[in-house]
Amino acid sequence: MSQGKVLIVEDEQNERTGLAELVSSWGYRAETAKDGMEGFEKIGSWAPSIVVTDLKMPRMGGLELLEKIAGDKQTIAVIVVTAQGTIDSAVSAMRMGAYDYITKPIDTDRLRTILQNASKQIGANVQLEVSRRTLRDRGVMGQLIGASKKMRDVFHLVEMVAPSTASVLITGASGTGKELVARTIHERSTRDHKPFVAINCAAIPETLIESEIFGHEKGAFTGALERRTGCFELAEGGTILLDEIGEMPVGTQAKLLRVLEDHKLRRLGSKVETTVDVRVLAATNKVPEEAVARGELRNDLYYRLNVFNIHMPALREHKEDIPALVEFLLKEMSAKHGRQVAAVSEAVLNVFQNYSWPGNVRELRNTLERAVIVCDGAVVETRHLPPGFGQTTLRPSSDDPDTVHVGVVTTVEQAEKLLILKTLESTANNKTRAAEILGISLKTLHNKLKEYGNAAADAALKED
Repeated sequence: MSQGKVLIVEDEQNERTGLAELVSSWGYRAETAKDGMEGFEKIGSWAPSIVVTDLKMPRMGGLELLEKIAGDKQTIAVIVVTAQGTIDSAVSAMRMGAYDYITKPIDTDRLRTILQNASKQIGANVQLEVSRRTLRDRGVMGQLIGASKKMRDVFHLVEMVAPSTASVLITGASGTGKELVARTIHERSTRDHKPFVAINCAAIPETLIESEIFGHEKGAFTGALERRTGCFELAEGGTILLDEIGEMPVGTQAKLLRVLEDHKLRRLGSKVETTVDVRVLAATNKVPEEAVARGELRNDLYYRLNVFNIHMPALREHKEDIPALVEFLLKEMSAKHGRQVAAVSEAVLNVFQNYSWPGNVRELRNTLERAVIVCDGAVVETRHLPPGFGQTTLRPSSDDPDTVHVGVVTTVEQAEKLLILKTLESTANNKTRAAEILGISLKTLHNKLKEYGNAAADAALKED
């Protein structure tokens, strides 16, 4: 049975013929074209579902052909073939909408896998489009909730990039839902039936992170009593999320870059390379360009990961989504804790709308979970909120000891510092609890305190 039509666009006759014969042997119907111009003509007359095209050709190259296909809004999966020295062109092609790329000399096993995945994706797209459009119009995409302009922009970007194999860099403050974006991308890709593995680079000691990611052999180092499979191998065929990529040691970043480019890794202590087929997504709460400038993120790795960028807005930037988020989270938390809490009062909703949410959606989730646990009825009232909740504001208020006073000429950095130190004070320097309230990682809190370097911060650090 034919698996679909594949058009081979290649100016070298032997390569063109050889690829067509190879693809035909896998059950596809294959046609060929000697350059992009002839290829575009055959697309119009033969209607292939997949195009495999070289980049450098006379008359019309692969990038021009891709641009014409995109301009025609044709639902065709384009796979570009490139030499090792022109990876930059392949990355440009991915940004223009190419499904994937493969380098010369062509790895036939990898090409076959790409064709299989592309065929599945094309078939799935038609079936999923109607149901997705209905949910999207309601402001729902997986566990991502929001009908605001900012969230609709995120939904649009996720829809664009999910079917491809492009790397994605997800940016945004802590607690905005970067991991949810990554999971949604995975669930809407052809890899959805394979593993999704998330690893937080900030939560793993530097001495162990390489072993965690790449794995190790027995005896590779002191304490390596048996072989360990790394996260890349655990995610084989699926997707890996490298969260807080800016916290990964620079030396490990160099090894990661090689895996991204060659699709091969070597476990610590091993002499053998292992081929992996994994889509890589990365996330950071830092401004990537600033992290590169500080030497925390390798420029070449940033360029390789940032094929596609999705930025998650802070909750204060799309407060119109709070009612829908509250409804969704109340259902989730009620089911989790066996409660029958159905709504929040108008007074609670007003408090939520007037709060700045420094911890973003994660803070909203934690606040509602606590409220559901202590709620004695079907509706969350203000008395069910944490003591003093909503009183820490970014405007002058009463002399309440739980209030941070911030003047109108205060910078964002100064306001952040005041909020962090005041939260530490309110938790009696319990940094784990303070980090939860603030919606940031414990490591980020420690880094902030080291930056401040004043007496209060020093005292907080000494109480570890």
